[in-house]
Amino acid sequence: MSEGKEVLVVVSKLKKFIKAETGMNTSNGVAEVLSSKVRGLCQDAVERAKADGRKTLMDRDFQ
Repeated sequence: MSEGKEVLVVVSKLKKFIKAETGMNTSNGVAEVLSSKVRGLCQDAVERAKADGRKTLMDRDFQ
C-alpha cells in the first residue's frame, strides 16, 4: 500500500462479488485503488455535511 493508507474494503468480499457477477478474477491492486476512491467520496460527503452545519455524515451527503 502506498502512503501508509489502509485498505477500506473487504478484499475477499470484493473478489467474490466480481467473480460472481462477471466471472473475472481481481488483481491485488484493485483494493488499494478502490479504497482511494472511497476516501475521495467520503471526503466530498464530509464537506457537504459541514456545509449543512452537521457533524453527522448521512446517506444524502453521497451524491
